[in-house]
Amino acid sequence: MGVFVFLPLVLPLTAWPVARLAEQHLHPRTATRLLTVLAVVLALCSTVCLALVMVVGTAQLPGNPLPDGWSDPEVRAAVPYDEVVGKAAIPALCAVVVACVRTVRRHGRVRRQAHLALAGLRGTEVAVLPDAAPYAYALPPGWRRSGPVSRAVAGRGRVVVTTALLDRLRPAERRALFAHERAHLAARHDRFLLAVRLAALANPFLRPLRTAVAYTAERWADEEAARAIGSRRTVARAIGTAALVSRGTPLPTLAGLAAPGPVPRRVAALLGPAPAVHLWPPVFTAVGLAAWGAAAGTAVSAMSSANSAVTMVLILHAATPL
Repeated sequence: MGVFVFLPLVLPLTAWPVARLAEQHLHPRTATRLLTVLAVVLALCSTVCLALVMVVGTAQLPGNPLPDGWSDPEVRAAVPYDEVVGKAAIPALCAVVVACVRTVRRHGRVRRQAHLALAGLRGTEVAVLPDAAPYAYALPPGWRRSGPVSRAVAGRGRVVVTTALLDRLRPAERRALFAHERAHLAARHDRFLLAVRLAALANPFLRPLRTAVAYTAERWADEEAARAIGSRRTVARAIGTAALVSRGTPLPTLAGLAAPGPVPRRVAALLGPAPAVHLWPPVFTAVGLAAWGAAAGTAVSAMSSANSAVTMVLILHAATPL
C-alpha cells in the first residue's frame, strides 16, 4: 500500500484545469457528462482511501473492535500505520457520510413536497402557479414510495412556473422558457447536479467541478432551447429577463432558467455561434491536454484505490484467516 493509499485524496487536483476549459471550449452536453464522470470516480476513490486509512490507522488503537491479528508486528510492517491520520480519518469519513445522506434526504424531501403541492392542479406537463414571486424550475419525477404519497409524487416531471414570471416575459420568451425547462427534464440534469454535489461533499477538491457542471448543465439546456425555438437571441433575452426578476430554484440540485451562476456568460455564449459537438476534445489543444490529464489522474486514482484495497484485504485476511 505505502503512500499510494493517500494519492486519491489529492489526485482530484488534476481535474481543476479541465473544469474551466471544458466550460469554455466543449459542447455543454459533452462537458457536463465528462466532468460528472470525473467527479464521481474521483469522489469514490477518495472515499475508499479514507476508509482504508481509517481501518489501518485504528487497528492499533486500544479498545478497537477489530480482530487481534490485525495488530501483529507483521501487519504493522506491511501497512502504513499512522495513529494521527487514522484518528483524523474517523471523523472525516463520518462527516462525508452524514453530509451525503443529509443532502440526498433533503433532495428527496423537497421533491416530494413540491409534487404534493402540485397534486391539486391539472396533471399537465406545465404547472402554472398563481404566485406573486417570479420563479420557474424543472421538477423531476418524484421518487416512488409506499402509501398514499406515491400516487401524488410518482409520474413524469413537470415544469413549474409562476404567473408573476410569465407576466414579465414576451410570448417568444415564454416559449424559450418552456423549451429550456423541458430540456432539463429530458436530460435529467438533476441527476448530474446531485452527483457532483455529493462528489464535492466527499472531497472538497472537487468543488470546481461542481460549479462547472452547474454552469454547463444550464448551457446544455440553453442550446437545446435555442435549437427548439430556432432563435438564440430570444433565449438570451429570456435568460436575462428571468435572471433580473427571478429568485432561482428551491434546491441547488434542481435546474431552472434563472439558476444562480454566471448569467452574463450564458447570454454571451448564446449571442455567439453554436458550439461544435465533439465526443472528446482534440488532443493537441489546451482543453484536450487538460482532459487527458484529468483522465490520467482519475485512472491513477482508481488503480491506487483498487491496489490498496486488495493489498489490505490480502494482508489482513492472512493475519485473521476465515
